[in-house]
Amino acid sequence: MRFEDYSSAWLRSRKVKGQPIAERTREGYQDLLDRVILPEFGRRPLHEIDRVQVERWYDGFEKRLAALAEVSDRKRKRANADTYRARAYSLLRTIMKSAHEDGHIIENPVRIRGAGSVDRQHEVIPATLEELVTLTNAMPERHRLLVQLAAFCALRFGELAELRRGDVDTKEGIIRVARGVVLVGGKFVVKTPKTKAGIRRVAIPPHLMPMVRDHLLRFTAPGGDGLLFPSKNDSERHMRQSALARVYYPARTAAGRPDLRFHDLRHTGAVLAAQTGATLAELMARLGHSTPSAAMRYQHAAQDRDAVIASRLSEMVAAASATGA
Repeated sequence: MRFEDYSSAWLRSRKVKGQPIAERTREGYQDLLDRVILPEFGRRPLHEIDRVQVERWYDGFEKRLAALAEVSDRKRKRANADTYRARAYSLLRTIMKSAHEDGHIIENPVRIRGAGSVDRQHEVIPATLEELVTLTNAMPERHRLLVQLAAFCALRFGELAELRRGDVDTKEGIIRVARGVVLVGGKFVVKTPKTKAGIRRVAIPPHLMPMVRDHLLRFTAPGGDGLLFPSKNDSERHMRQSALARVYYPARTAAGRPDLRFHDLRHTGAVLAAQTGATLAELMARLGHSTPSAAMRYQHAAQDRDAVIASRLSEMVAAASATGA
C-alpha cells in the first residue's frame, strides 16, 4: 500500500478517545500532508520508507518551506518554521505508527529523538491594568467589551464569537459558555467544547456590567439568539478573527504592547484571577480546564508577579525614607 492511500484512509477514520477528530484538526492535518509530507512520501509504498529517507526529509525542511513561501500567499515566518516542522514530523510519526499497528510495516522508521517538540517561541507577558485600559480605549466602541471579556473573564476568541444574547444573564452577572465557533474551509462551524469542563458559567466582574448592558443595547444582534459580537456588515454572521485583527493590532501598539496576541488576553485574565487568591480548582472551573497543568502555570505566573509587587513596595518605602531624611 502506498503512503498516500493509507494516509487518506487514516485521516478519514482517525479518532481520539473514541471520538472523530475535529474538522479544524482534520483540515490542519490535510494541510501538512498536502504541503510537506505527500510530495516526499505519497507515492512510496509504506514498507519502503526508511529512517534515512525520513531524516533527509526532516533535515531539508527549511528549504522546502522557503520554496513553498515563493508560490504561496501563506508565507511562514522563521519564528514558526520550527513549530510547523515539529507538527509535520509528529503527524508522519503517528500515521506510520498506525501503519505498524495495522501490520503494514515491521517497525516505525520515524524515530528522530526530540523532533516532535519545539521550544515555545512566544513568551506571554500579561498585560497590566493600565495597558488594558489603553488597549480598550483604542478599540472601536463595538469591540471594547470583546477585549474586556477576553481579559477579565479569560474567554477564548471562538467562545466570544459564538456568544448569544441569551448566554448573558445581566441579573446574575453570568456568562454561560457552551459553544465555540471555528473557521474551517472558509465556513463557520459551531461546536461544543472538547471536554465537559469547557461548558461553564463565568461570573462577570461587577465593574464590567454597565459596559455589558450598553453593548447589549447598541451592538448585539436582535433576539435571544442574536450574536453578542456579530460581523460589522452582517448581524447574522460571526465575526472573523481577521476582521478583529485589523482593529486590534493598532490598539495593542497604542498600548505599547505590539507583542500582545489576542489570545494572550486570556492568559492575562487567568493571571489576574490567580492574583486574587483563586484556588487551583477555581481557576480550572473559570478557564474551562479539565486538567490542572495549565491552571498551575497561571498560579506560577501570579507568584512571579507577586515578587515584582513586593519589590516595588520596598522601593516605595525606600523612596519615602529618603524623602524623610
